[in-house]
Amino acid sequence: MKLIIAEKPSVGAAIAAALGARDRKNGYIEGNGLIVSWCIGHLVGLSDAGSYDERFKRWHYDDFPILPDKWQYVLPPGKEEEFTVLKNLMKRSGISDIVNACDAGREGELIFRLVYKMASCTKPISRLWISSMEDTAIREGFENLKPGIE
Repeated sequence: MKLIIAEKPSVGAAIAAALGARDRKNGYIEGNGLIVSWCIGHLVGLSDAGSYDERFKRWHYDDFPILPDKWQYVLPPGKEEEFTVLKNLMKRSGISDIVNACDAGREGELIFRLVYKMASCTKPISRLWISSMEDTAIREGFENLKPGIE
């Protein structure tokens, strides 16, 4: 079964409708052998500079650039529940493939990748590349998913 992750609920609903998934659950839509969920925009963000070192809580120009060895991520307040839904879906048995259906650009890719990373998911990724939300374009896009590595 594929888990499809869109960038926002309206896109997730459009994808689900085009692919025949109709059973609404808490934070996702299931049916026709698919699960469709969404990120609600920037679901995971970068930690602030003070999280790396106390002295950066009030930084000075002399501190720049602040480049940590390992980046830290946080869930913005109020987005914990949706992240938990996605994390649980990613870890759900029976989910064999994760489809990145976030917007086709750098920002959409980043939104998806940060959630995937923070959820510690290792399942294979496919990428949906579409430029239209018409049902036929969505279905054609799913017939031509690209490997996530591309």
